[in-house]
Amino acid sequence: MTTATTFKTITCRELNELCQSGQNVDLIDVRTPVEFREVHSIHARNVPLDSLKPNAVMTARGAAAEQPLYVICRSGNRSSKACEAFVAAGFTNIVNVEGGTKAWDEAGYSVKRGKKAMSLERQVRIAAGFLVFSGTVLGFFHHEYWLGIPAFVGAGLVFAGITDTCGMGMLISKMPWNQVKDSCQAAPTPSGNAGTSAGGSCCG
Repeated sequence: MTTATTFKTITCRELNELCQSGQNVDLIDVRTPVEFREVHSIHARNVPLDSLKPNAVMTARGAAAEQPLYVICRSGNRSSKACEAFVAAGFTNIVNVEGGTKAWDEAGYSVKRGKKAMSLERQVRIAAGFLVFSGTVLGFFHHEYWLGIPAFVGAGLVFAGITDTCGMGMLISKMPWNQVKDSCQAAPTPSGNAGTSAGGSCCG
């Protein structure tokens, strides 16, 4: 385990070793409920990023609040943001899982699989591409004002790259097809409380 500037990190191999040793590991997965349902570590419970409330999560952990909280997503981007949110709220024993669920699954560690789903990253690419293509076609055949659509999308992508945020991803994550009716918690917190299940944010 290594120390980052604001929170700790751990590799999937190190985390798996902790789990295999019988140590109590509290792991939250901050992807959307649909992504979580498709595949997740058997040790994880779902607490989507856009509904994440650090203080509420820690309160629900009860006496285990002082123990390490491990955070995972698809590849490490959203989990890093979640870790930053915990640190900003005053919690320091937060550990980001490097490589995310993708690396965990590729390593052959235990996962639970469900209904196949399109990743949020792919959805964002499709939405952005559709808007750029549609705006360009409409601007060429109907009125140049329609060219404002691809320009707006391009500006949004630049902003997303600079700020490392994704407004389109946050919006898409709230769409009905990215929600699940039934709870998809895989494991209780150390105090026996389940996580939340709504929303999601950005890609990775």
